[in-house]
Amino acid sequence: MHAAPYVAAATEGARRGTGLEDIGACAIRAMTSNNLPINEAEIRTLIPHSGSMCLLDSVTEWDDRSIVCISNTHRDPANPLRRNGQLSAVNAFEYGAQAAAVHGGLRALSAGVTAPRGYLAALRDACLRVTRLDDIASPLQVRAHRLFADAANAVYECRVSAGDVLLAEGRITIILRA
Repeated sequence: MHAAPYVAAATEGARRGTGLEDIGACAIRAMTSNNLPINEAEIRTLIPHSGSMCLLDSVTEWDDRSIVCISNTHRDPANPLRRNGQLSAVNAFEYGAQAAAVHGGLRALSAGVTAPRGYLAALRDACLRVTRLDDIASPLQVRAHRLFADAANAVYECRVSAGDVLLAEGRITIILRA
C-alpha cells in the first residue's frame, strides 16, 4: 500500500484555494461550535480529497475524542474505489481514515491552528464482517475514535456500520507531517 494524505487543515486548503476563504466566517463558527450536521462542502475544506474521492456526505456528531459521519457513496456506480463494478469491504478503512482526517481538521479549526498533513501508516486488528459495501442498502455510519495523539502520530479506532449491523472495524495509525 502506498502512502496517501489523510489529515489536512483548513489553511492547507487555503493554500490550494479550497480553504477558509471558501467557507466563510459563519461556516467556521458553525463547524467549531458543533452546529450539526456538517455537510460535504464543509468536509471538503478539511481534507485534501477532492471530487468523488471525498467519500463522506456529512458529520452528524463530533467532540474532542470522536466523530460520526454518514456516507451514501458506497452505492454510487462512479465511486472511484470500485473495481469490476464492486466496492470491496476493505475500502471501509478508507472511509474510516477520511473520518479521522475530518476529525483532525475540526479539532485544529476549533483550536485556531493548522492540522498537519498526515499519512496512513498502519492498519491493525482489522475485521471485515462483509465482503462488499456496494450491496449495502442503508447509509454507512462511519465512526472514528481517537485513542492516542501527539505531535507526530494519531491512532484511531474506526467502525463502519449500516443501521445496527457492524460491517468493519480496525485501528489506523496516522503519521503527522508538520
